[in-house]
Amino acid sequence: MKTRRVLLLALTGILAGFFSGLFGVGGGIVIVPLLVILLHYQQRRASGTSLSAILPTAIAGSLGYAINGDVDWVVAGCLAAGAIVGSIIGTALLARISQLWLRWGFIAFQVVMAASLFFTVPDRGGEFVYSLGSVLALAGVGLATGILSGLLGVGGGVIVVPVMIVLFGMGDLVAKGSSLVMMIPTAITGTINNLRNGNADVKGALMIGLFAVPSSFGGIAVAGFVDPQLGSVLFALLLVFTATQLAIKAIRQHRNKG
Repeated sequence: MKTRRVLLLALTGILAGFFSGLFGVGGGIVIVPLLVILLHYQQRRASGTSLSAILPTAIAGSLGYAINGDVDWVVAGCLAAGAIVGSIIGTALLARISQLWLRWGFIAFQVVMAASLFFTVPDRGGEFVYSLGSVLALAGVGLATGILSGLLGVGGGVIVVPVMIVLFGMGDLVAKGSSLVMMIPTAITGTINNLRNGNADVKGALMIGLFAVPSSFGGIAVAGFVDPQLGSVLFALLLVFTATQLAIKAIRQHRNKG
């Protein structure tokens, strides 16, 4: 690998790992835009590579939150059951959807998530209330998350964490920890399918994961000290920034072709 490429992949991994630990996401919301903007990946390949890189990041983040007792294993299991099926569907669709639709779909996804986070007021002490309906709802959330994970290369935390906080009343730290645990089987399933379809850069994903793992523990440490509301706003601002950069790049490419 060329030195510049290695440095950019390392930077991507460090940023993705830190935000993964801080916000309970896999890091794909950071990885995909950086691969497209800095390393000029095609959207489809960026999504596939991101999902592969998420696996070590999610494992490290899960361990960090579990050590602190901030994982609800039953919730994580219900989410994962739906997400595994969804990731198979999503990665199958990835090979069939155009680059243009994928790019603008990812931008729209970031904007919607940012808007929801601006109005999210997490309760750090909130707990999940178990019932048949809530468990089935969790599996449904996992299914939808898995589909988007396979399509967009995100771990699903940007969906699961706000949903668990807003709709299920879960505390923000437990929501983040449970979200990261859910991503592990989802990333494994999605990566296998992406490798079969040739939609992942394995060397690039390994490089990102290598640097993401240690930085994720730094994000976890910071998460415990950051006010929950401030954390949501900061995450929303990050999403707005990356969505804006991707939109600018897409518009410029369209004009150059024209």
